Amino acid sequence: MKRALLTLAFLCALSPMPVRAAQAPFEPGLMRLAEILGSLHFLRNLCGENGTEWRNQMEKLLESENPDPERRARFIASFNRGYRSFGETYKSCTPSAVAAINRYMKEGEALTRDIASRYGN
Repeated sequence: MKRALLTLAFLCALSPMPVRAAQAPFEPGLMRLAEILGSLHFLRNLCGENGTEWRNQMEKLLESENPDPERRARFIASFNRGYRSFGETYKSCTPSAVAAINRYMKEGEALTRDIASRYGN
C-alpha cells in the first residue's frame, strides 16, 4: 500500500499539468455560439437593428448554463471576442457585413440544433 502511494505521488509530481475535470463534449460549440452572439450583437446593430436581442440571448445562455465564475468568464470572453472582431473591421453596414450576418445566423442555428439534439434532455 505504501509503495502504491509513493508511486502515485511520483507520477503526480511528473505530471506537467494539474489534473482537471474533463471538458464536456459540447463546450467548444457553446463557446462558439457565445462568439457568434457577440458578432451578431455588433453586426445587427451596425446594420440598423437597434436593440439588445443578441446580448439578451447571451444572458439566457449564461442563465441556462449557470457556469462557475471561471467558465462564465470564458463565455463572456468569447462573446466579447465576436463583438470586437467585427468592431475593428466594419464602421458601417456593407454588403459584406450583411453576408456575415447571414452566415452567422445559419451557423448559430445549426450549432443550437446540433447541441440540443445531441446533448439535450
